[in-house]
This record gives sequence, C-alpha cells and structure tokens, in this order.
Amino acid sequence: MASQALSNVFGVTQSLSGRAWRWRGGNMQLGSGLGSGEDIVAQLMLARGVDRDDLDRHRNPTLRGFLPDPSVFNDMDAAADRIAQAVLTRERITIYGDYDVDGATSSALLIRLLRDLGIDADYYIPDRLLEGYGPSGEALVKLGQQGSSLVVTVDCGAMAHEALAMAHDAGVDVIVVDHHKCSADLPRTIALVNPNRLDENDLAASHGHLAAVGVAFLLAIALVRTLRGHGFFENRREPDLLSLLDLVALGTVADVAALHGLNRAFVAQGLKVMARRDNTGMAALIDASRLKRAPACSDLGFALGPRINAGGRVGESTLGVRLLTTEDPDEAREIAAQLSALNDERRAIEAEVQQAAEEMLGAQHNRAVHVLAGHGWHPGVIGIVAGRIKEKTGKPSLVIALDADSGQGKGSGRSISGVDLGAAIIRARAEGLLVAGGGHAMAAGLTVDADQVDALAEWLDATLGTQVARASASREMLMDVAVAAGGLTPDLVFSLEEGGPYGVGWPGPRVAVGPVRLVKCDIVGTDHVRLIAAGDDGRSFKGIAFRAAESELGQTLLHGSQGRRLWLAGRAKIDDWGNRPQAELHLEDAAWAD
Repeated sequence: MASQALSNVFGVTQSLSGRAWRWRGGNMQLGSGLGSGEDIVAQLMLARGVDRDDLDRHRNPTLRGFLPDPSVFNDMDAAADRIAQAVLTRERITIYGDYDVDGATSSALLIRLLRDLGIDADYYIPDRLLEGYGPSGEALVKLGQQGSSLVVTVDCGAMAHEALAMAHDAGVDVIVVDHHKCSADLPRTIALVNPNRLDENDLAASHGHLAAVGVAFLLAIALVRTLRGHGFFENRREPDLLSLLDLVALGTVADVAALHGLNRAFVAQGLKVMARRDNTGMAALIDASRLKRAPACSDLGFALGPRINAGGRVGESTLGVRLLTTEDPDEAREIAAQLSALNDERRAIEAEVQQAAEEMLGAQHNRAVHVLAGHGWHPGVIGIVAGRIKEKTGKPSLVIALDADSGQGKGSGRSISGVDLGAAIIRARAEGLLVAGGGHAMAAGLTVDADQVDALAEWLDATLGTQVARASASREMLMDVAVAAGGLTPDLVFSLEEGGPYGVGWPGPRVAVGPVRLVKCDIVGTDHVRLIAAGDDGRSFKGIAFRAAESELGQTLLHGSQGRRLWLAGRAKIDDWGNRPQAELHLEDAAWAD
C-alpha cells in the first residue's frame, strides 16, 4: 500500500458537485491491481475509527464480542421483573408499537418471544392519519379496560407524558421501550428503558445509536434471564433468542440506525438468520421483493423495509406486525403481496408530493433549513420526501402536511451530519412553537399549528444556521480506494464487502476511478444516467448515476464530456445479469482529469 502522499485523491480540489475528494483514512491508490484484500479490509476499518488492536473483533462482529449486560441500562431489570411476573401469572399483555419498520419489528420480536413463553400477547398499532405518532392516553386506558394489565410500548413513549399519566391514573401498568431523545422529566411508567435517557451511565449511553428493536432484544435477554432465575425453564425449553435477530437487523437498518458497535453485530448475525428463512412472514417478504438470493444489508433498507413501511404510511398500520408474526404461509404471501401493492401506491403519492415540495425550493435558497408545507400532502410520505430534499440540497429539510380541518400540520424532518435536528425540535416544542415533537439527531417528527409554520422556519434558521454553515463549509467527498479502470474488478468489490455491513455511521466504501473517457452515455428509466467508461489502460466498465439526469452532474456527463478525460467516484457494485459477474460503478460524483 502506498504511503499517503496526497491529501486530495487524484488531486481533485473541486469536483463537478463542488467538493474536494479526500482520503477517509490512508492513501489506497491501487492502480490496476487489487493489492492485498486483507490490507484493504483493515484499512477500511481503521478509517472508520477502529483501533488497530481491535480489528479482529470488528472483522467478524458477533454478539459475544459486542453485547453489554442488559442490566447496565436504567429500568431494564425493573422491566424484566414486571414482564416476568406477567408471564408467571399469565396476565394479559399488549404490545403497543409504532407504525414504522422499527415499531413493527420491535412489536413482532416481543410477540414472538412471549408466544414462546406461553403468552399470546395482543398488539396495538395506531393509525398514522387518525391517531398520529406515539401512545394515546385514550387507547392505553381502553386497553386496560379490555383486560390488559400490562402494556409495553415499543419505539414510542419516551416523551408521552400526558398519555402515560392517563394510563397510570387508570391503573394500567406501562413499560416504555424506546430510543428517541428524552427530556430530563420522565413520564410516569413502571419502567422506561431507553439508552438516550439523560440520566444513563456512560456505558449505557454509548448505545444510544440502537434502534428500538435493538433495545427490545436486550430486554428479551433480560427477561429470559429473570425467568431462568425463577426456575421457569426447568420443564420447558428456553426461547431461541438468536432466531429473532432477523427482526433486529431489519428494524435497525430500516430505521437508519448507525451501524457501528453492537448494531454491526446485530445486522451481520441477523442477515445470517434471515438467509435461513425460518420466519414465515420474513420469507414471504423476501419473495415479494423479488430477491433471488439471500438479502444483503442494502436490501433491508431499499427492498424489505419500504414494504413494511408502506402499511403504516398509506395502508393498514397492523400489516407489518401481522406479517412478521404469522406462521401461516398462505396468509404471509397474501399480506406480503398487499404490502408490495401499497408500496407501489406509496411511490406514486411520494412523487407527487416531492414535485410540489421541490417547486417551493426556489424561494428558500438562502435558508439554512428547508421548511416546506402544503395542503393535501399525504402524511405517510413526508419523511421520505424530506430525505430526498435533504439529499438534493445538502441541507436539513422538514416537510409538513397541512390539514385544513384541524388547522395543524404533521411534519417529518431529515438532517445532515453535524446538525442535531431532533434536539432542535425538542427545544422548539419547549418554546411553544410546536404542539408535539421529538426525534434524534438525523430525523424528527412534529405537529405544528398551521399559523406557526413560518415562525418555526424562522426559528430553525436562526437556531441551526451556524451548525448548517459549519457542516456545509466542510463538504468533501471521502474516498477509500482509488484505482485505474482495470482495477474496478469483482475481486475488489468482494474485498470491500468484507468490511461490511455498511450503513449510517459505518459508511460504504467509496471508490475513485480514472482517468477515463465516456464511450457511451444515455438516460435509462425516468432519470437515471447510464454510461460506459474506458480508461487509459484500455479497460472499460459500466456505470450508472441514479436520479441524476436533470442534475448538473448528469447534464455534464450527457452533453459536456465529449473527448475529455474524467475522474469518476461512487460505490463499486456487482452486476450479475450476464454470464459472469462484472464490477460496475454507482456514480456519485465526477471531476475533470484534464
């Protein structure tokens, strides 16, 4: 491996997207040869913050290597004790989950666990449009009246002070299992298990990146351990907790949780469980996604997760939980097909809202945070659209669906690295700008009075302006490997994949390739730019820039690159449509080479 001689990869100080290309870690300019795969994997991990003496643990992330004692979390033992009591006395338990993938997988995990323990738990998933996010006090009280003496909320509840007070006053025991930001004043519960509690110890707080399903899995471990102490398993088998890791992996990736530490172990091991297809509903979901192989990490976020989400966004909120808990193959196939159809419907609705939101951007080009609001927008797609706007503009974005009848709007926001949107939304709520709101650093949700939208936009601009400016000023594209055209090979892709699973907090490796000339470049699909590039070494490869036809990058590739040499940057992937696999580049940026 060459020593680091250049701070800029290929000397690029300003790409077509206006960014400098810099090394994420050390210089890995490999030329046309692959180099040592082992060296590549080690360098990938070192560049992602792993200590050199800890490489072996991260190379093969296992639960044994990363799992903490669940008891380090506040209220974990109290939660396990109360659920164990309910199991031993056969109380009626209801799992109250959020309507997204994290909520569905968290609910399914606890339902499947309790089923193995002899308890047929009920579930309650609120309707996104009618009830909104979080536990409803009325719903919790009603569940108690219907016979549930214990309700466990998952992926919601950390800020539900009024609703949980109502449940407490009605004599309903509630345990909250969540991962969203908390206030110093905690709601009244039997237990609130959340690594993002402000009073957590350092070890527990270091797991604040867990999705709710990861917290639920830790609770499952604590519950089984507690029941073991009561002699519950003397005459029955213990549940196979590892078999639940496919749910943990799906919820973790789909909720865009950071894939470092324990989450990498959850996902790495969960993908192995998923490949076994033991969960009837999960297998049907994989088939409905038209995957002909075992799912990879990216499939969880782009194929499986969106289908589960579609039920809560534009369909029936309980479909995800029903699918992931059924043992009936026919029912599983039917629900999976229904979710796929809803996902197609969601895409169409999303496209309409996105077009309307993008038309408003011109009037907000000076804003630090884009706040886009419209009447008639479907609340089920605003989070996705906010993410698209954020990617397009490089700024935090809030998309708000206004309802004329209520005079309020439901909003969803997505942020950029270095800007804590969730904390800002909690502050805005405390200052009276919001009816409700919360979230985490990269994503947030809110309810706002329609006449307060402009005030909220002004406040966010003033509050987050400095953070956004600082984050934007340091815009650069980080590279892991640089190769000539002949170095973009399947062997390189396979070596890079050994450093996975990749996601937020453990970014997928980016490859710089060149110099090349474009042999062919055209538009495929709606607005994807497809190309064939040839290098000075005589080797060529295919590439594609998704949703880029109308962008400056896409237009330059299509119309302005004839005869000129380019450096290209993106993700190296395997194209396995032909007789033998070929490497291709999923293009993210380009720069002039001469």
